Amino acid sequence: MTSSAPLGLQGAYMLGERAGQDELRGRLLDVASRLLVTVGPESLSMRRIAGEAGCSTTVIYTMFGSKEGLAEALYLEGFERFRRRLNEVPARKNSLEHLNALGPAYREAALAEPGYYGLMFEKAIPGFTPSERARTLARAALNVFDRVIADCISAGYLVPTQPRKIADALWAAAQGAISLERAGHLRDGHVYETVTRAIVFRYMVKPAPELSDSGAALL
Repeated sequence: MTSSAPLGLQGAYMLGERAGQDELRGRLLDVASRLLVTVGPESLSMRRIAGEAGCSTTVIYTMFGSKEGLAEALYLEGFERFRRRLNEVPARKNSLEHLNALGPAYREAALAEPGYYGLMFEKAIPGFTPSERARTLARAALNVFDRVIADCISAGYLVPTQPRKIADALWAAAQGAISLERAGHLRDGHVYETVTRAIVFRYMVKPAPELSDSGAALL
């Protein structure tokens, strides 16, 4: 009878190796994101990133294939970080309160990740255009809004329509306010709160106490 121990050891080794690769990949993306903010897109050479991360350029080419591949990985990593932050928002006692709680989390994610945000929404790398697959995955990272809005519709808070329609309207309003805030035209999040709340009011069946009494932003 063949012992299963070698397979167990091999599996543990493979898991450890994968974890190491994931850690290195994350470090490379963080280095590239930081360089994008502090130096500019011209700093995103494989040699510069390898030097900052303490690895060889061969490793970067193996992981990302090319500078375009690295840019797309940064783009997707940014949306993945947004997804994680939004999914960490605790569920509330009803769907409208949950939607209300997602707004501040979205703004905080945007302001906390300037390098990723610039690439995701402001064409920080000239000439980079994400693939259709990347765009699809990016939008899917924000599907928590679609789900919570669908719950709001089912609960009778919002008018019956496609959840994506409301989510996209909120997204557009939020992005406008955040971009102005990042550019220094707005001093704080008050406009963000105003425009996102206005979109929700636009689709509400009737005003609800949870919305009118809350000072938090809505997205």
